Amino acid sequence: MSVTQSLDLALAEAFGRPLANALVDQHAKWLARHGNWDDWCQARDRLPALAQRWRIQDGCLIAGEDCDQPAVLTEQLKSFIPWRKGPLCLGGVAIDTEWRSDFKWARLAEHVDLRDEQVLDVGAGNAYFGWCMLAAGARQVFGCDPTQLFVAQHEVIRHFAGPAPNHLIAARLEDLPQALNGFDRVFSMGVLYHRRDPLEHLNALKARLRPGGGLILETLILDGPGDQVLVPPDRYANMRNVHALPTRKRLEQWLQASGWTGIECIDCTYTTSYEQRQTEWMPFHSLSKALSADDPKLTREGLPAPLRAIFLAQKPV
Repeated sequence: MSVTQSLDLALAEAFGRPLANALVDQHAKWLARHGNWDDWCQARDRLPALAQRWRIQDGCLIAGEDCDQPAVLTEQLKSFIPWRKGPLCLGGVAIDTEWRSDFKWARLAEHVDLRDEQVLDVGAGNAYFGWCMLAAGARQVFGCDPTQLFVAQHEVIRHFAGPAPNHLIAARLEDLPQALNGFDRVFSMGVLYHRRDPLEHLNALKARLRPGGGLILETLILDGPGDQVLVPPDRYANMRNVHALPTRKRLEQWLQASGWTGIECIDCTYTTSYEQRQTEWMPFHSLSKALSADDPKLTREGLPAPLRAIFLAQKPV
């Protein structure tokens, strides 16, 4: 069964056949818009057939048995560069991703009970976190991300991991049908600051949950006790589409204004070049190029360095 067929069946079982048909068709059309999609599919299909299995070990997603030609497999997997979320080990080949995403997961895992929950992961990337969620007891995970390369990487991971209730839809949150709702938990990690209207995003997340469902929100914030918002004039840490960095107090106000309850900040951590960095598998500019050469507490634009917070909240019953 292909990854798309697995997605189709999971959507139909959870949300009904009409929604599954419409969303899978939308998924396929979006992927076909990228000129490299066929090349990525061919590269995926050339991957060696190995025994399928997966586990999370010390934060690393290990999938598939070890390949007897690791050098060949390494070159095959490099055709999907840049690899951003991980760490991963596919067919015995260690992929040193840009992000040590396991660090972020470790900061939130003890605060969240996902047992038997159906989860929506917004901006899921290659769906690394979906595997962490399954390992933590989630019943099923649907991720969404519009980046075709990340969907291709997800299909590569599934090639080694085998069938699992970790699915990725090629779409932005706002492009998903409104009927795709009733989730027990929604994750939005590294998305809010890319949205021009943060309250609209927070409301959209709430609309996807069942009454009493929970939010995990991870985003960039501005250090300080007040309720200010930093609006970068151009780039922030070399990123173009960062629209607003609120203080912790202002973000709490946004959540309250959007109708969330039980709001709690469980972590605030500065991003370091140990957690996000350039690697062989992500050879482009990373955090070290985004910080000031003279003062690592500032970005190259002279703005405060990246500080990330994790908030929990609930949709009212």
